[in-house]
Amino acid sequence: MSLRATARIVADADGGLPVLRSDGPLALRRTRTTDAYTRVTVVGAMSAPLGGDRLAIETEVRDGARLLVDSAAATVALPGRGTEPATYDLRITVGEGAVLRWLPEQLVSARGSDLSMRTTVELASTARLVLREEQILGRHGEETGTLATRLTVRRAGLPLLDQELAYGPGAAGGWDGGAVLAGHRAAGQLLVVDPEFAEKPVEPRPLAENAVLAPLAGPAALVTAVAPDALRLRRILDEALDSLAAW
Repeated sequence: MSLRATARIVADADGGLPVLRSDGPLALRRTRTTDAYTRVTVVGAMSAPLGGDRLAIETEVRDGARLLVDSAAATVALPGRGTEPATYDLRITVGEGAVLRWLPEQLVSARGSDLSMRTTVELASTARLVLREEQILGRHGEETGTLATRLTVRRAGLPLLDQELAYGPGAAGGWDGGAVLAGHRAAGQLLVVDPEFAEKPVEPRPLAENAVLAPLAGPAALVTAVAPDALRLRRILDEALDSLAAW
């Protein structure tokens, strides 16, 4: 039987969490941090998403709030009993003067799974954002499942980024070719939105053999990388994060 679950986070400027609602396999926990951020960790309460599951996390970072969202472990997309794909939606709003660091662990697409993941972010004009996505195509020694992702970001009501990616046997041909993954099994991106980039935009440059930093048409920078494994992918994105967002 497939699951329907929606968890919700609301963060206030005083560090409070007026809403922290877990649901089904999405268990939310307030965890300790040594900096000025309120921290919420997503803890998987059961195996999910399975084929047919409908999961979502809604997050509101109110004006002036500072929120860090991470996860206790990787999310593993698994096949279900039926043929219906799973969906996982992240719906995020960040208010004026607010800061969100969205830094979950990797998403692993296990063999036979079929997952569609969509992340939608609405930013106020003075909001700041760090958002990391990492996709691992197959567990060790196995083929990948089918994975489709879409990241849509709007700032002050205007489009900032709208990007779709698709991998695996259900994707269009060429996804594993030399112009896309070239045999790599770890892919990721890091998006940093900072109003200061309006005055000092980042310079485009390569970061590693298969990674690049590019400015966006707005106060933002996007790092895109592929790597042979999750460890090397994380190292690339961590180094980029340290250089782009010290806040």
